[in-house]
Amino acid sequence: MQELYKQYKALLFTLAYQLTGSVSDAEDVVQDVFLKIYDVPPEKLTEPKAYLCKMVTNRCRDMHKSARNKREQYYGEWLPEPFVSPYDDNTMDSVVRDDLLSYAMLVLLERLSVTERIIFVLREALGFDYREIAELTEKSEANCRKLFSRASAKMGVTSEELDHAEPANSEWVEGFLGALKQGNLNQILSMLDQDALLVSDGGGKVTAAGAPIESRDLVAQFLLGPIRQASMVNGEPTFELASINGQTAFILRSRYGVHTVGLLHVEGDTIRSIYVIRNPDKLTHVSAVLLS
Repeated sequence: MQELYKQYKALLFTLAYQLTGSVSDAEDVVQDVFLKIYDVPPEKLTEPKAYLCKMVTNRCRDMHKSARNKREQYYGEWLPEPFVSPYDDNTMDSVVRDDLLSYAMLVLLERLSVTERIIFVLREALGFDYREIAELTEKSEANCRKLFSRASAKMGVTSEELDHAEPANSEWVEGFLGALKQGNLNQILSMLDQDALLVSDGGGKVTAAGAPIESRDLVAQFLLGPIRQASMVNGEPTFELASINGQTAFILRSRYGVHTVGLLHVEGDTIRSIYVIRNPDKLTHVSAVLLS
């Protein structure tokens, strides 16, 4: 059992996190699965990877309805919980990083049904073939292909975009933060797409935009207003870089911990979307890891 845990914990966590959008829920799912596996007859574990992944997908499916109800009652915009690897094990860290969709993709997953989401994550993030997906979901390969295609259409991404989808690299983020620190409106405008989108999640507990902010001018105003103001420490804007969700992100912190995480998504040569997570409940994990 210890060998199974060591070998598959990273994979199962990555799968559960991308199906739930929550670090705490993913950790609970993995813990539940390994508790239940003790009661599974050994003959059913001839293919442990498939069996464990099926247990995780079934558990996440069970959680889906209650999670949807919570999100319908959620104040303002709901964004996935940001994740930063707390593991010292380089092997585990690399597994999680390599099998993790970009944060922008995680946001788009919210458009999908639970079955579409399972199939999309298994195929696009974890690289399962359609035969394996069909066995896990108890559907035909043809149906799985159709559902994957439907999921991609709902997310508004083509197969070519999936192949080339990339988050903003560190140079982009550093340039962006430099312009914010200086309050350089012209530079910020030049980096933003004409139809730039900013989504912020405060959960009704801290200041955040109640609805998505659209257009380059309005996004720039928000960045130079509330975001820059939130970064002030002793009268100076202070931003830090951190690796979150496998990409370079910016964070703001106080002496109590991280209070803002921002992730950028670049398309072509401009910033297309910015995701700002401020709900303190969703930053507990990030604060704990970065301050440890």
